[in-house]
Amino acid sequence: MTKTFVLQNQKKSADFKIDYQKELNQEQYRAVSEGNGPCLVLAGAGSGKTRTIVYRVAYLIEHGIKSENILLVTFTNKAAREMLERVEALLGRYPDKLWGGTFHHIGNRLLRQYAVKVGYEPNFTILDEEDSQALIKVCLKEAGIDLKARRFPSAAVIKDLISFAKNSQIPLIEVITTKHPKWLEIENQIQNISRQYEVKKQKNNSMDFDDLLVNWLRLLKQEPAIKDRLGTQFHYILVDEYQDTNYIQAEIIKELSCVHHNVLVVGDDAQSIYSFRAADIGNILNFPANFPQTKIFKLETNYRSTPEILSVANKVISQNVNQYPKLLRPMLKSFVKPNLVPATSAAEEAQFISQMILQLRDEGLALNKMAVLFRAAYHSQELEFELTKRDIPYDYRGGVRFFERSHIKDACAFLKVINNLKDEVAWLRVLNLQTGIGEVTAGKIYQRLKDLKTMAQVSRLDISDILTPKSAIGWRGLAGIFDDLKSVIDDQSVSELIRAVAKSDYQNYLESQFPNWQERLEDLEQLAKFAENYMSLNAFLSEISLQEGFGADRGQAGRADEAKLVLTTIHQAKGLEWEVVFVINLIDAAFPNQRALSEDGGLEEERRLFYVAITRAKQQLFFSYPVTGSHASMYLNTPSQFLGEIPAELMEKVKLIDDSRWIKNEDLDDGEVQYLPEV
Repeated sequence: MTKTFVLQNQKKSADFKIDYQKELNQEQYRAVSEGNGPCLVLAGAGSGKTRTIVYRVAYLIEHGIKSENILLVTFTNKAAREMLERVEALLGRYPDKLWGGTFHHIGNRLLRQYAVKVGYEPNFTILDEEDSQALIKVCLKEAGIDLKARRFPSAAVIKDLISFAKNSQIPLIEVITTKHPKWLEIENQIQNISRQYEVKKQKNNSMDFDDLLVNWLRLLKQEPAIKDRLGTQFHYILVDEYQDTNYIQAEIIKELSCVHHNVLVVGDDAQSIYSFRAADIGNILNFPANFPQTKIFKLETNYRSTPEILSVANKVISQNVNQYPKLLRPMLKSFVKPNLVPATSAAEEAQFISQMILQLRDEGLALNKMAVLFRAAYHSQELEFELTKRDIPYDYRGGVRFFERSHIKDACAFLKVINNLKDEVAWLRVLNLQTGIGEVTAGKIYQRLKDLKTMAQVSRLDISDILTPKSAIGWRGLAGIFDDLKSVIDDQSVSELIRAVAKSDYQNYLESQFPNWQERLEDLEQLAKFAENYMSLNAFLSEISLQEGFGADRGQAGRADEAKLVLTTIHQAKGLEWEVVFVINLIDAAFPNQRALSEDGGLEEERRLFYVAITRAKQQLFFSYPVTGSHASMYLNTPSQFLGEIPAELMEKVKLIDDSRWIKNEDLDDGEVQYLPEV
């Protein structure tokens, strides 16, 4: 049965508190005033997406739609709160009964009413990530799988596989094949753990976050009366960030809009960058096909960035084939072209950026108005080192600073015991990484190790009298690692020692313990490249220790109210903006990401990620990359193919004349800038 719903428009425009035509641009006003039926609002970066949604909600209420008949779905509860607070400011009253929140928040609210229909009691427990992993550990134990006796996927890794399979609706075996092909030999065991996990949640009357979506969709598909009731209730459905929805979320919206068909989704296909979380760009690209008679509105007026920055952004994204073509139009006045900075090395790149940041700060720009963006977390290492040396406080968003990451500390612990056999703290860390070895056994083993004179004696040490069968497995594994390291230890190459650790059984440990194990290996390779600058292990370890201590005690502690430079991956930067943005390490081996290129649609998503980085900048934008590779090999890097897609006339190329301090020299040919040493 199809129903239609017409806005009540009995008031005259003079009766409304809001003059919509005055307060919105023409693009926004059309989306707000003509948003009946299926509507796709393609909101370009900086085009007033949130403003459009807020005014649409206010418009509906002012035209007689009751708050309880409006559903507003966002990706964070904070976004929902801010939007509703802005609606309140516009209308002079809070829309009390409006259904607003994240998919998970609204799913929980509905399932509390209808839990029995999907086999649960209304007082079901919601498992957070830690709870979910704890329950999977119980399943592993009951299945007779001893994680301490062998390298088996950890609860965190298994939970990640199950979650991705659910949200993408891809069979678990295909997810394992893609993410961890070497585990196909234990695929049956992983499948069994997955089934037992589902059974236990049902028995325990508990749901994890994924279940809030899965069971909500089940409810809509299996209970036609409830689907009709909810569809009838929600006259208008608005969805923010639609490009980030996964298969289940898109299906939920489709089912809920079955009665009134008033579903307005807002998003930007050019900013779809979360496929690794099972987000499906097909949801926004195929929206008109899934919702017949869709109206498409484009918000292309940009209020954030200068014309020069937008020219680059428009050119970059135009290379993508699978997209809705858009052309961002600037509202800001012309300023300066983005700078392209080829540096001789990663160290010089870091020095230049640090100097420019200090120069901009001296000119009156607060540090927190500037950001350094990078494709992967390990790209920040050289810059972090330089910032700390120069005492520039920074805030690392969405992760842990490079030298504080657990796997970096693990690798350094291996190096420390090689450098100093008496280092108890390092030995205990290394021993605790091994299968079957806990704190007590590690302490006993250390008492036997501390009196050894050479590393060669470690693998020959007989400690069978203090080992259990399980810990004996771990000890043999560790002895094997040090056997593998012997030849490298003799070569005295710090970087090769780190690479040898990364290729040892420690790599199996990372893959079994962490969903992002490949990123951690990339971090270790970056550490190895950094180590190529050091001739002795002692000097390297001393520098690392001083770096950690300096960062904790001085550079990064700071006052709570102190402005700090922002360092962030591009994924974490989405939705944010800064006056000045630096995008670093733009080489083909790093950006586009080589793993992403092997995936279907990977190149276009990497280009969208670059586009997101560009559109974070308001006034100034710097692209930089090291011309040469690591300190020892000095191979030449190829600039990112994305830089090659930008016409040379849209950028100013920077020539670094000195590697200490630079000032701008404008007396060059068009399109070039020099930075000369300060006098």
